[in-house]
Amino acid sequence: MNRAPRLRIGLTGGIGSGKSAAADRLAALGAAIVDADVLAHQLTAAGGAAMPALIEAFGEQICDASGALDRAAMRQRVFGDPQARARLESILHPRIGAAMREAAFQRKGAYVVFVVPLLVENLARWRPQIDRLCVVDCPVEMQVARVQARSGLDVATINAILAAQATRAQRLAVADDVIDNSGDLQSLSDQVDLLHAQYLQLVHKN
Repeated sequence: MNRAPRLRIGLTGGIGSGKSAAADRLAALGAAIVDADVLAHQLTAAGGAAMPALIEAFGEQICDASGALDRAAMRQRVFGDPQARARLESILHPRIGAAMREAAFQRKGAYVVFVVPLLVENLARWRPQIDRLCVVDCPVEMQVARVQARSGLDVATINAILAAQATRAQRLAVADDVIDNSGDLQSLSDQVDLLHAQYLQLVHKN
């Protein structure tokens, strides 16, 4: 097995902020990307490692026709119920964390980037595991418009998702690096390229 890169970047941002676009650019530049959402989808696919515990906790109604997690049904189940959300997180978070550590150990790259949507919300757990925290930022109204365009969710649902996440100010307050994604894709790429160069300098210092 390959050793995990020593420099560890935590990449986060609110829904619709552009985390995936930033991660895609970092991957193209040679970073090892470990995406919590990708691993979560694998764990909650039909036959996924998390599905037996989820079904035991919430019932068969959280499954779609294929046996995978019905994310819309799960979202409705937990949004108004803090206890249900805590139960969901207690099932998924340890499994996602273990999968991310294994992926980081296996993947090649000058440094590793952990893409974690709720990193700031779980900062006490994540801060010791990363060397730098990078936030992809844009105005809230831009987040809403992007999510509507890509998913078709209504504004009320998007606002409920936003309300369950850290605020823009909370993310920026703890960021080591900020990518301003209020412009176009070229602007995002230019900023990511600069950060990549800075991260390589840090790698070479160690």
